[in-house]
Amino acid sequence: MGYQENNLSSNIDEIDLQIIQMLNADGRTPFSHIAQKLGVSTGMIRQRYHRLIQDGVLQVVAVTNPLLMGFTTMAQIGVKVDVGRLQEIADQIASFDEVIYLVLVTGSYDLHIEIVCRDKMHLLDFLTKKLHSVEGIKDSETFICMQIAKEVYTWTGYLDGKQPLTVSKRNKR
Repeated sequence: MGYQENNLSSNIDEIDLQIIQMLNADGRTPFSHIAQKLGVSTGMIRQRYHRLIQDGVLQVVAVTNPLLMGFTTMAQIGVKVDVGRLQEIADQIASFDEVIYLVLVTGSYDLHIEIVCRDKMHLLDFLTKKLHSVEGIKDSETFICMQIAKEVYTWTGYLDGKQPLTVSKRNKR
C-alpha cells in the first residue's frame, strides 16, 4: 500500500487509538477483550476495526524475518534518476521482488530503496542485472545493513505522551 497524503486524524479518536495500541501489543486480541477493557460493545470495536482498515489507518499482516527465511543480505540503496521520469522509474523498481521498501525522497538521492537478498551474489545480480538495467537511473549508492538497531511495526502516533497526537472528541459509536 502506498502512502497517501490524507488528514484522517480528525476521524480518529481516543478509542480508535486505544484499539490500535492494544492490537499492536497483540494483533490476535479478541474484539470482546478489547471491548471489555474499553468499556464499550464488541460490535463497536468490530465496526471501528473495519473502518480503520478501510481508511488505510490499520493493516493486518504477518511480519516475517528475512534472515530466518534464508535472506542473509539486506541493503539500503540511494538512487539518482532522471527526475522527468521519476514516478515511472520508481514503479519499475517497485516491481522487483527484492524491493521491500521504496520511497521518493528529497536530498542527494531521488529514491531510497530497501532490499533483501539471499546473499552477496544475489545482491550483485540485483544491482547489475535489475537495478542498473532500468533506463533513467543516473547513479546509486548501496549501503549493506550490518545490524538492525531499531525496527518498529507498532507506531501509533506517540501514544507515550511525548508528542500527543491530536484526536477528535467525537461520541462513541
